[in-house]
Amino acid sequence: MIIDDRHYDVIVIGSGAGGGTLAGALSRKGKSVLVLERGGAMALEDQNVADVDLFRKDRYHPKNERWFGPDGDPFAPQTTYARGGNTKIWGAVLERMREQDFGEVPLQEGISPAWPFDYSELASYYEQAEQLYRVHGKAGVDPTEPGRNGDYVAKPKPVEPFLEPLRAALQRQGCQPYDIPISWSEDRDDPSGDSQLFGLEAGDPDRLTLRDNARVLRLHVNPSGSEVKAVEAELDGDTWLFRSDVVVLAAGAVNTPVILLRSANSHHPKGISNGSDQVGRNLMNLQLTSILQLATERNSGRYGRSLGINDYYWGDKNVSFPLGHIQTAGGVLQDALFAESPPVLSLVSKMIPDFGLERLASRSVAWWAMTEVMPDPHNKIWLHNDQIRINYIHNNREAHDRLVYRWIDTLKEVEKDPVTKVVLKAPTHARGGAPMSVVGYGCGSCRMGEDPSSSVVDGFGKCHELDNLYLADASVFPSCPSVGPGLTVIALALRLADTLA
Repeated sequence: MIIDDRHYDVIVIGSGAGGGTLAGALSRKGKSVLVLERGGAMALEDQNVADVDLFRKDRYHPKNERWFGPDGDPFAPQTTYARGGNTKIWGAVLERMREQDFGEVPLQEGISPAWPFDYSELASYYEQAEQLYRVHGKAGVDPTEPGRNGDYVAKPKPVEPFLEPLRAALQRQGCQPYDIPISWSEDRDDPSGDSQLFGLEAGDPDRLTLRDNARVLRLHVNPSGSEVKAVEAELDGDTWLFRSDVVVLAAGAVNTPVILLRSANSHHPKGISNGSDQVGRNLMNLQLTSILQLATERNSGRYGRSLGINDYYWGDKNVSFPLGHIQTAGGVLQDALFAESPPVLSLVSKMIPDFGLERLASRSVAWWAMTEVMPDPHNKIWLHNDQIRINYIHNNREAHDRLVYRWIDTLKEVEKDPVTKVVLKAPTHARGGAPMSVVGYGCGSCRMGEDPSSSVVDGFGKCHELDNLYLADASVFPSCPSVGPGLTVIALALRLADTLA
């Protein structure tokens, strides 16, 4: 075992939206920070895949990584170990949670629990997060948008030309489509914002140390079990120990509880900070269904996400419970999430040549329907013989089905509109649900709360049972809103940086 002879103010485990943002912010505040990242630098060509290769190769599935689902069968997760974590392959959509999302929300099947604080606590950090990640958008269009002090720092990027008449068609149907807020860089070769660029590289290089290919195995505590005294990691076949005053776990909704569980010791026999038996429990993952329209005009199949619709976010006619969020997928040949769960294309893509897939993609318009779920202690992550096991079954499913069928009805009305020329009238709309392997929207496995008997961390992400251990990723979410968690994770990280500075 090799013991690093340097002592840091803070060790951050993981460099995704939470870890990368936090590390950069703390270094700018004068803290010496070590980031332990399981992967390395991702090649530019892997970050910007816009080709049939997205369907042909398991590009975003780590080699030799297998998790086990509720049926006991292994599956390869769509996740990325690299500088920037899963932000290297996200759609860069950064939405604020709605004000009501922070309180108790009555869903069709029960109550989505409240957070330990309300929207006002995060409002200023949302603003900082949008500025840091150069989020492009336009305020005042989405009727569900929460309160804000001003407009976005940059205007929306122009959408693909064929989407503008589609936007107008939706408006004629009474919808209120808006430009979804998206992080953009100034780099033409790598335009999507991510936490490597806006987190790590925005830090103070004199105070921020990054160790690539460092797989954290476990945390070691002091003799009383009240503090983490060392982080054990594997680098190039050697075992290392790193020390700091504060340790922050930001390895994601799956790997963060895995590290805590693997760190079990005599003081914490069920895993570190698991006296409540909540570590790994209450896993939530957005319900996602992709829906296809047929286009009359060719498109490149290579473009980012662009339009959002929240007209059904809080309900619909004759329905008083929330249904969820709609947004355009990226181009069929560019949206990594769509490539994981494409309707019809999942089978067709295996049988037709590249030019056929190109043709099919060029005549498709893809949408995502997204609906929240509730925490359930039986939806959990645990270890068996050091293998990651996941038991997960979606709840709130009827609300999601209603959203899907409501949106298909809307698309049919758009297609019947004689003014609309960009999409074809179709008897059916192919659709497909995201499989368990899609974990980028996972949250809730180490939830925050004021009661240590029913939560893992407090409202700032500090573990109830240790004095110097914090969590900074979506695992701390008490609920799962229908919009993606990215901006909220970044805002929480900036808030934690102020707390630790």
